[in-house]
Amino acid sequence: MKKPFVTLEQLKEITNKYPTPFHLYDEKGIRENARRLKAAFAWNKGFKEYFAVKATPNPYILKILQEEGCGADCSSMTELMMSEAVGITGSDIMFSSNATPAEEFLKAAELNATINLDDFTHIDFLNKVAGIPETISCRFNPGGVFSLGTDIMDNPGEAKYGFTKEQMIEGYKKLMGMGAKYFGIHSFLASNTVSNEYYPTLAKILFELAVELKEKTGATIKFINLSGGVGIPYRPGQPANDIMEIGEGVRKAFEETLVPAGMGDVSIFTELGRYMLAPYGHLVATAIHEKHIYKEYIGLDASAVNLMRPAMYGAYHHITVMGKENEPCDHKYDITGSLCENNDKFAIDRMLPNIDLGDLIVIHDTGAHGYSMGYNYNGKLKSAEILLKEDGGVQLIRRAETPKDYFATFDFSDVLKDMKY
Repeated sequence: MKKPFVTLEQLKEITNKYPTPFHLYDEKGIRENARRLKAAFAWNKGFKEYFAVKATPNPYILKILQEEGCGADCSSMTELMMSEAVGITGSDIMFSSNATPAEEFLKAAELNATINLDDFTHIDFLNKVAGIPETISCRFNPGGVFSLGTDIMDNPGEAKYGFTKEQMIEGYKKLMGMGAKYFGIHSFLASNTVSNEYYPTLAKILFELAVELKEKTGATIKFINLSGGVGIPYRPGQPANDIMEIGEGVRKAFEETLVPAGMGDVSIFTELGRYMLAPYGHLVATAIHEKHIYKEYIGLDASAVNLMRPAMYGAYHHITVMGKENEPCDHKYDITGSLCENNDKFAIDRMLPNIDLGDLIVIHDTGAHGYSMGYNYNGKLKSAEILLKEDGGVQLIRRAETPKDYFATFDFSDVLKDMKY
C-alpha cells in the first residue's frame, strides 16, 4: 500500500496557514533519490543527471537538485531563464527542443548550454541564428517499433523527434565542416517504463550507433544521453525500478560495446523527471461536496487544473483519505473536481474508506507532471507549491494564483480597470 510522506497532524498544521489545494514536495525524499541515481552510475566518471525542468519547473526544486550535482534539461525560453536564475548555466544545461524558435537557440548559446538538435534542418537554422558551437548533440530516432522482449513499449517511427541514422551520419559530417569538434548522442524511445531493461537496451542501441558514427565520420563523441523514460509504479503493488540494477545493466553494455572500440571515456548523461520527482509530490485537497445520484461522488477543492493526467489520459493516481488509512475500503466513489468537463475526475469507481466532508485527501505521485501541466480553464487558479523540509518544517515555494494574476495579461487595457480583486 502506498503511504503518504506526511502525517495527518502535519497536514492539519500546514493547512492552518496554507489552504488546500496545494502541491507538497518531500525534500528528504528528493535528495535521497538523487543520491541513489548518482551511486548507480558512479562507475562512469563523467556521469551527470540533467533534471527535466518541464516535469517540475520550480526554482527551489532546481536548487535542491543542483546541490545534489544535477544539471537542467531545458526545452523552452522560460526554462532556460529559470535555470539561469538559480545559477545553472554552461555545460550544466542541456537544451533539447523541437520546432525551436530562433530566440531560444540564441538564449541557449548565450548561456553556453549544450544544444541538442532535434532535426537535420536545424543545423543550418542554428548556424544562421547563433552559429555552431564546438560541442553539440544530435537526437536520434531509430524509427519502427521499440520493444522489450515481446512487449511493445512505444512507436518511435510515429514520433516527431530526432534524426534518422543516415541523417546522423550526414549531420555529424556537416557539423564538423562548420567547426564542431565534440559530439553527443541523445535519444528517447519510451515513456514511464517500469522495467529494469529499458535503459540498458536503449544504451546498447546508442553505444552501437556511437561506434558506427565514429567509424564513418571520425567524430569525437564525448557523451551519450539516455534521456528520460525510467518510470515509477503509480499503482500499489506494482514493482518499482531498481536503479542500481539499471545502472549495472548500462555498465555492462558500456563495457561490451564502447570499451573495445576505444571509447571508454564517453560520459553517460540522463534527463529524468518523473523518476526524480513524481513519488516525492502529493496533491493535497479537501473533500467539500458529496453527491448521490446514479453513482456516489466526492467533490474536491482541487480539479484537473491542479492535476491533468487522470483527465487527459486516464492515468491512475493512488488516493489516501488521511486519518482513515486503516479503515476498510468499502465505498465506491468517483472523485471529482469542479470543472465543466465530465472527465474532471481523479478516480472512477475507486474503492476507498467512507469520506466525510472536510477530510483531507492526498493524491500520490504528483511531484512530476502535476503542477507543471496545469492550466486556467473555467478561470480556475493554480495552487500553491509547498516544500516539506528535511527538518520537518515547511516552506512556501510558489504562492497560489490570485484573480490579479489571471487578469494580468489585460494590463494594457482599461476594460477591467475598475475590477476589484
